Amino acid sequence: MSIEDSLRTRIARACRVLGAMELTRALRGHISARIPGTNRIFVRARGPAEQGVRFTTEDEIVEVDLDGKPVAGMPKGLRTPSEIYIHTEILRARPDVNAVLHLHPPTVVLFTVTGTPLLPIYGAYDPQGLGIALEEPPLFDSSVLINTPELGRQLTAVIGGKRACLMRGHGITTAAGSIEEAGVIALGLNELATLNYQARLLGTPQPISQADRDALQPAIKRLAENGAAPGEPGPSIAAEWRYYCRLTGESA
Repeated sequence: MSIEDSLRTRIARACRVLGAMELTRALRGHISARIPGTNRIFVRARGPAEQGVRFTTEDEIVEVDLDGKPVAGMPKGLRTPSEIYIHTEILRARPDVNAVLHLHPPTVVLFTVTGTPLLPIYGAYDPQGLGIALEEPPLFDSSVLINTPELGRQLTAVIGGKRACLMRGHGITTAAGSIEEAGVIALGLNELATLNYQARLLGTPQPISQADRDALQPAIKRLAENGAAPGEPGPSIAAEWRYYCRLTGESA
């Protein structure tokens, strides 16, 4: 399989996995990946012919340049996502990023519209999620479509060098070294929001202590280590991603 075919397959699979995990609804969302050695990307298309995120096929993954323009035409019934500038502007600004994800997890959206913080309430339960919480993902304080290059640049400025950004009344964006890592970050962020929400139903959640945060730093760092080729997941991310693939009936 060529690099290009592999990227298309991995993007489509990631869409199906995250759709099955209910990180977005119906048609809303897209994932992109940088094509190595080029100024082009693959991204999930939108349009009347699409199947929805949960049922994305390789045929729905299209190639565009960093201005958001199709490289070789567009399949009938599909179009470039209106929010393509989420992807192009982050990938243009950050050479460390090879994949960008934008989805609409409902539980996370609740936190964005109430101004409720996502607290680091657990540790060894999920060091990956703790690492995301400790990064304090910034909030893009607007619920509009990111459908212009300028809005894409504004979002890029908000996320900065971090791995995730919340979007008020909208969803999330993650930026990572690989498609799989972008997905795992999104899953960890969703789990963090879910447990924060459930904890608030029982009482007042308390963040873990600074001593526990310090003690868990080696585990967080180990999970973040890559050691793989650009665009490929590191061993910890790959193992976690395999689990979610099998859970949702996909082959990793």
